[in-house]
Order: sequence, then structure tokens, then C-alpha cells
Amino acid sequence: MRQLKIPAAFIRGGTSNAVVFDRRHLPDEEAVRERLFLAALGSPDPYGRQLDGMGGGISSLSKVCIVGPASRADADVDYTFGQVAVDRPQVDWSSNCGNMSSAIGPFAVDEGMVDTSGPQGVVVIHNTNTGKLIRSRFPVRDGAAAVEGDTEIPGVSGTGAPVDLEFLEPGGAATGALLPTGNPIDTLAAGEAGTVAVSMVDAANPFVFVAAGDLGITATEMPAVLDDRNALMERLERIRAAAAVAMGIAATPDEASTRFPSAPKIGIVAPPRPAQTLSGERIEAAAGDLTARMVSMSNVHRALPLTGVLGLAVAAAIEGTLVERAAGPRSADQPGRIRLITPSGVISAAAAVGRTGPDGSWHAGHASVRRTQRRLFDGFVHVPAGRVPGLAASRVRPAA
Repeated sequence: MRQLKIPAAFIRGGTSNAVVFDRRHLPDEEAVRERLFLAALGSPDPYGRQLDGMGGGISSLSKVCIVGPASRADADVDYTFGQVAVDRPQVDWSSNCGNMSSAIGPFAVDEGMVDTSGPQGVVVIHNTNTGKLIRSRFPVRDGAAAVEGDTEIPGVSGTGAPVDLEFLEPGGAATGALLPTGNPIDTLAAGEAGTVAVSMVDAANPFVFVAAGDLGITATEMPAVLDDRNALMERLERIRAAAAVAMGIAATPDEASTRFPSAPKIGIVAPPRPAQTLSGERIEAAAGDLTARMVSMSNVHRALPLTGVLGLAVAAAIEGTLVERAAGPRSADQPGRIRLITPSGVISAAAAVGRTGPDGSWHAGHASVRRTQRRLFDGFVHVPAGRVPGLAASRVRPAA
């Protein structure tokens, strides 16, 4: 049976990789799109490697992005993110990928979706998963997004051109409220996982944060070590599923595990501690304000999801959260900036958070971080026609 081909680009954004599509080249039918994405990435794969597709076997390397004309007047492009499950036929649309957000502005400029002149590109991105806006700024050279520069980010070898991302009004991305329960800390009943103190914060994406000490760990462990602790990972999933119900994302824990495996994400926090990175570098406690690990799609992230970085920055600025309690004293000059000790090094982010309104509720004005990105190749992604019923008959438009 013949293969079908669809125009696409393979791009690294921050510490993630994704297959990125121009919306014009995709079928209109949602079910056909999902079958296409599963076939392109190589899912489901019981071996967990996605060797017969473009995926890399872990959540940060199993992603798709769709970019097209903006559906709202205050944005330049629409961007939709899909988290493709490795081991089952599922594409989760419930949250955004902050790392891949860094690739969207440059992609829009390079594809001619956004006109730009001068040495800097500025693209306002409407993320359709969350309904939020992201302002992307990056250098432009000869009419294309620059890729060479001296910016280094933990988890990516070498350097690249900076992409500055500002997530505007990030609170309530999935639930409509920065603190979905109204509380900085809740005691969560998580079935067999018992009761545990958590902070549930919805900023850029929904998150549930747990203190490492309550899990019997330090948060300095390597990701693979935590991945191999089956009882711990099962407990974390129960906590995450219970939080999804408490945050109003899912009706039951079972629905949270089956329909919303990436929302909320779960973060593990501890005070700044000496740690070793995946590259073998030693980080002293004084280099950071908070030690963090984060789980996405049942894998501990090798760095941190970018929206997790932003969520931690926002949560650290909210008095009384577990994140704020764990974070060390920060510079009085930059009260909203935080340095996070991660498995790949120290990541810095900033958030503007304060109390507003007559009730003094917490409000996040923006959160910002710097990334790099690079298009690795483009052309066509090939999928066997038999794996995507309906694709040949659907309106797949050829490349211009």
C-alpha cells in the first residue's frame, strides 16, 4: 500500500522536539488528523521507542504543533499543541507546550505567515489550547529567524539565538482561575496514595505541586532513577488524577488518567540543594532558589517543561504555596525572578504577580523566560495510507 505525504517541519523548541504543520496542509476532520499524527509519530508503540515514526519515546519528544492564521484580532497566528502518547492511540489537546512555543514565532516568519522587517521579529501567538496570548521576540537576519547566537539553555548542547517569550495573563489557562480551589495549599485525598498537602496553580498550564519530603525523596534524584521507582510513580499519578478532579479538569480520577493524562502536570519541589546534572556538572545550593522535578505523561522531565518553569515562577510569588515556602530568599532587586535547580542545570524565569481587586485575590500579569529553537529539517512526513483511513479523501492541500 502506498504512503501519503504531508508537508511538515521537524523543529527543536527549547528542550522539546515536535513535528510542526501549517494548518492549510492538514485534513479538516479531527479524527483523521489524530490518526495522521499518531502514524507520523509512531504511536502507539508497545516497545516505547516510536522507531516507526518521528517520536523519540518520551513525552518531550512526542509532540505535534499546528500553526495557522489567527482567529482573534490581537494575535498574529494561532498555535495548537498536541501531546502524542507513546504507548496508546491518544493525542491530548488539554494543555500547551511552552518549550515548543519558542518555535512558533520563528516558524511563522520563515513560512511567510507574518511579515517582518528590521533586525527583530515580534509575533503574538494565540495558543488555542489555553486561549492565552504569548509574545515572542527573536532576532531576524536576511528575512528569516536567526538560529546562531550565544544563548545557552540547560538541557541543550551548544548555543543559539535567543527567543524571549512573554506569557500574557497566564492565570486560569485551563480552569479559569489562578488558584482553582481558592487556596494556596489544600489537603488532597488521593485514594491509595493517602492524603497529601498540595498547591494547585493554573498558570500557563495547570499544575499540582508536592513537597519532595512528603514523598520520601529529595528532588535531586536523576529522572531515570525516579522513573524506575514504580510505587512512587503510581502514587504521583494518583495524586495528579485527584488534583485534576479538585481543579475541575476531570469528573473522576479514572477520567483524569484516561482522557487528561497531561493536565495537570505534577511538580515536586524542595529548598535549594546541591545536585548533579545529567551532564555530570555539580550545582551548589547557592546557585538556585528552588529545587524542582516535574512529571509529564508518566515520565520525569529531563529538564523542566517550559510552562512548568513559568508555573513555578508564578507559584513562588504567591504567599503560602508549597513552592513559596520551599524557595529560598531572592534578590530584592528582582523579586519576581526565580532560579530553578533542574536535572539539566539552572533555569531562570520571572513573573509579575500581585494581589488585585477589592477581594485581594492573586493575579498574574505575565511570566517570561528565554529559550532557543532551531528547525532541524523540513519537507514531507510520510504515513502509510492504511494507518490513516480517510486521509486520501480528505482535503489535504499540497505545499505552495
